Amino acid sequence: MDAEAQDNDGSTARDPAARRRHPLLFRVAQAKLRPRWRLSEITVTEEPEIRRAVRAAALGNAMEWFDYGIYAYLAVTLGDVFYSGASEGTRTILSLATFAVSFAVRPLGGAFFGPLGDRVGRKQVLALTMILMASATFSIGLIPSYDTIGLWAPLLLIIARLTQGFSTGGEYGGAATFIAEYAPDKRRGYYGSFLEMGTLAGYIGASGLVLVLTAGIGEDGMASWGWRIPFLIGGPLGAIGLYLRLRLEETPAFVKSEAGRATVAEVTGEAEPALGRKAEGAKAEGAKAEGKQAPGELRRIVAGQRQTILLCIALVAAYNVANYMLLTYMPTYLTEVLDWPRAEQLAVVIATMVAMISVVTLVGRANDRVGRKPLLMIGMVGFLVVTAPAYVLVRQGSVLAVFGGMLLLGGSLICLQGTMSATLPALFPTEIRYGSLAIGYNLSVAVFGGTTPAVIEGLVHVLDTPMAAAYYTMAFAVVGIVSVSLLTETAGLPLEGSPPAVATAAEAEEVVRTQRRNLL
Repeated sequence: MDAEAQDNDGSTARDPAARRRHPLLFRVAQAKLRPRWRLSEITVTEEPEIRRAVRAAALGNAMEWFDYGIYAYLAVTLGDVFYSGASEGTRTILSLATFAVSFAVRPLGGAFFGPLGDRVGRKQVLALTMILMASATFSIGLIPSYDTIGLWAPLLLIIARLTQGFSTGGEYGGAATFIAEYAPDKRRGYYGSFLEMGTLAGYIGASGLVLVLTAGIGEDGMASWGWRIPFLIGGPLGAIGLYLRLRLEETPAFVKSEAGRATVAEVTGEAEPALGRKAEGAKAEGAKAEGKQAPGELRRIVAGQRQTILLCIALVAAYNVANYMLLTYMPTYLTEVLDWPRAEQLAVVIATMVAMISVVTLVGRANDRVGRKPLLMIGMVGFLVVTAPAYVLVRQGSVLAVFGGMLLLGGSLICLQGTMSATLPALFPTEIRYGSLAIGYNLSVAVFGGTTPAVIEGLVHVLDTPMAAAYYTMAFAVVGIVSVSLLTETAGLPLEGSPPAVATAAEAEEVVRTQRRNLL
């Protein structure tokens, strides 16, 4: 076909001469790329319903990062409690390695919970992950120290962390999918940014609680028994999150997808319908002969989504290295390298996160207006350019210099945080969105994200330079820049495999009128 270039919205570029020569071909192509939606098919989600869904998903994400934040901010103390048999210099590394070990099973959790969420629904799986996550966090607060039970102490800690990691493998992908499928197309960035507000709120809650406890009972009290309190609080917080999630309805996109799946099965007699443009060939690739069963869910996802999953892994790697470097490793850096008291380093970290949380929804609104790619590119280029100067500032050691350096890093990170949760779910079709995102996200986090604190700490010691953290982050910023350049813009567009989603009936009528005008 002449002039076959694609617009951002997937429509075929209009070439009057080509349209005159091939009118039927153009109509068929346009109908496939931009299907006509009837008014009854368009999803209209009222504001109160959206807010309930966002609140429940964001609270679960806050719970996840409260758990991880507590461990990160108490890493030095936990090293002394659970690894007191090791030398003093090795304790923190062992503690951070235990932090990282939970990430080793996150891909297993994603591979289990993701396809399950595509099969039985997002709501039920998110409730299950909440139960497991809260139980594991609560149990850490009950484990005796190394001095009391010896090697059983770190062993039980590792088991609890593995349980956390397995359950968390289904958390972010499910929560991001849940919000994306509830949100109107034109406001997906805004509502998605609340998921990352939950991330920051969890970190702030964790660091604030540790700060208050340290100020109240002192370092000796924290090492003796105070460190248990934040973990024990995780149980009741999880119960609240579970209650909110159980009160929600399933996402409209999943309900319509299941209705379409049932209709196709009834009409054709097939067990499963096609999985969208990106996954259409997956079933055919797995079936070797007529009558044989299609491949399993994981094989189907990987077969149909290889390139997209690789792109997801690269994006998440760049994002999470920056995220864990600033929000998880930096407190350890201030303690180990600059010898700051816990109260001072926590105060600076909290101030940085408060500044970030105050603008995260503004970033969400911005990427709805100008697109996801510009905001993501600003964040990636920002980390490449400002990370080294930021660490030079931090190394000055004064409160003002450290806060200034962290604000430079936080400004770049917030561009990613406010945008990524709307970007990643849109990479995959509805029928396999939860599973695909959970697999790609957790593979990346396991290899690159959760290992960041331990890797940076090791590089600082091996290379004997505190700037190792900056160089490591800058290397992944380059990966992020390349990945963002390969993205297709999705701002304002329906999720693949789902009808348009709007906030009012008037918007739905406008969608129908607009598509009629475009087909003329």
